[in-house]
Amino acid sequence: MSQSYNSIKPNVIDDEMLQKAVEEQWPEDIGRLAKSEGIDLKNVMELQLSFRNILQIDNLWQFENLTKLQLDNNIIEKIEALESLVHLVWLDLSFNNIEVIEGLDTLVKLQDLSLYNNRISKIEHMDTLQELQIFSIGKNNLTALEDVVYLRRFKKLRTLNLTGNPFCEEEQYVLFVVAHIPDLVYLDFKRVSDTTRELAVSKYHYLIDPLEHEEAQALAQLEEKLAKQKELEYHKRLDEIHHATTYNIAESKRAEYNEDILQLSETLMTLEIQTADQLEELIKDFEKNIAVIASTFIENVKGMMAQCRDLENRHHEKLLEISINTLEKSVKNELDEDLPDDVRELLVDKTTLVNMVNASHSVHLLKIDMRECDILTNAYRWQASVTGKAFQDEIDRNRNRVKEIFQYIDNLQEQLDNSLQEQLDSIVLVEPPE
Repeated sequence: MSQSYNSIKPNVIDDEMLQKAVEEQWPEDIGRLAKSEGIDLKNVMELQLSFRNILQIDNLWQFENLTKLQLDNNIIEKIEALESLVHLVWLDLSFNNIEVIEGLDTLVKLQDLSLYNNRISKIEHMDTLQELQIFSIGKNNLTALEDVVYLRRFKKLRTLNLTGNPFCEEEQYVLFVVAHIPDLVYLDFKRVSDTTRELAVSKYHYLIDPLEHEEAQALAQLEEKLAKQKELEYHKRLDEIHHATTYNIAESKRAEYNEDILQLSETLMTLEIQTADQLEELIKDFEKNIAVIASTFIENVKGMMAQCRDLENRHHEKLLEISINTLEKSVKNELDEDLPDDVRELLVDKTTLVNMVNASHSVHLLKIDMRECDILTNAYRWQASVTGKAFQDEIDRNRNRVKEIFQYIDNLQEQLDNSLQEQLDSIVLVEPPE
């Protein structure tokens, strides 16, 4: 899998290595100029440190604006010393000896991360990488398929490589991954087909539905927690206004807190927009799940009704055969004398008999068709009702929440104005006129 440095001399990232790496990646003429005049590492956007037997990451703090970093094919054991690379978008740590995912907290702009061919046994410590779009962690030591659930938090993740891990041998590996990461476009270098996506939803909806509910609750709790923090800060500011001793201080505080209220309003509205967007995605997934359930039910109904028609056709053929045989016996006076009169009345001639049996057959087929139509109509209505209610409930929730935010902000503004006015009145009373 990864390299061993028992027979390789480990290197450290020093100034000489960095200088050489920067010069090598530039065109020859620019490299010579940079070598003679020196290089401002703040201007370096990309850095390649592959195949250099690096054991420990260090000395990269100088690359303030680095966006792309290649550290692949080394003998690195730990992800560290990357805190200052806050503009990093692309990071390659493949083919190393890394055992734990860590040290990535500040890389909030990271979009492409490769940890391919290492010794990692758990997907973790990546919560801040909300911009992640491409993630390669194939050929590691991942054994628990449930680790994939962790990746649901990355809403922009579209390309994922897990191939070569032990859990890839499990029979339902692909369906499990696709079900839990519904927006995935590529898995293990293959495009996820619509058929695979539908099968995944159908098989694992019993796991995904409660998971989505838990995520929505967690999001709502986070929103409430942030709002409470803002409210506590606001009331702290009100206390400061109450203790203001001059008119200018009070006015200055009011301007400052008005700005805070505005920021709070924007924060709450932004959180609500994010909540609405995420709930919209959840509802769309719910709609897909309902569509799969309804489609499966409808197909089963159509199958059963087809069986009913086959049975009715066989019954019709048998009844017609028996009726014609009975008519022939009647003509030959071979029928039992105790045959009911109503049966004898049917045995007029062959044409009449066939028409009556066919009419009965048509009535039975019509009843089957009508029953099928009723069931399918009810199924379609149920599907439309359930999904329609989900969308309408979210619209109502969003409207109520926006209304609550406006009312809350208005109330804060009123409290601020009242508190300030009371303090100004007290200042006017105690301050002597100029």
